Parts: sequence; C-alpha cells; structure tokens
Amino acid sequence: MPPPAELFASVAVVLAAAVATAAARTRDPVRQAVVLSALGLVLAVLFLLLQAPDVALSQLAVGSAITPLLILLTVRAIRRRAERDTASGPDAGTDAGSDGTGREGGR
Repeated sequence: MPPPAELFASVAVVLAAAVATAAARTRDPVRQAVVLSALGLVLAVLFLLLQAPDVALSQLAVGSAITPLLILLTVRAIRRRAERDTASGPDAGTDAGSDGTGREGGR
C-alpha cells in the first residue's frame, strides 16, 4: 500500500485532470471562471502535497484569484458595452455625411 502522501497526490492529480476537463468543456465564461478558480485551488493543493509551498502560494494567488477575477471583469465590461450599444439603437455609430461632419455636402 502506498504512503498517504503519494495517495493524496495521486487523488489530487486525478481531480486536477477532471476539473481541467470541466473547465475546457464549459461554454459560459462566468461558469468557466468559477471552474478555473476551482482548478487553481486543486493545483495549489497538489503543489503543497508535492512540497512546493512557494509554487502553491503563487498558484493560489494567480490561478484561484487574479485570473478568474480578470475574466469576470472582462465579461462584465463586454456585456455592459453590448447593452449600451443595444440601448442606443442601430444607427448610433453612423454619420449622415461622408466627411464626418454629419452634413451631406461637406461644407
């Protein structure tokens, strides 16, 4: 029977593979950010079990917090921009004239 540390590390590797697969198969960006955060947490535990606490701490900060947060903020900004563009109407970004003044003749 393997030592407990090797058993925990094996379970963490299998769990990391499962969560990584779930992250790749998730289509909604918000859900994907949550699954990515879980993946970062599982990887941080794996690194801790492999006696790499510095890497685990970095993974915890970047993989579980900063990257999902940036994804969520980006999705929010894109959705707000899409709502703003939809609310302003279909002709909001077009000019009436070709010279950029909004007049037909150019003068």
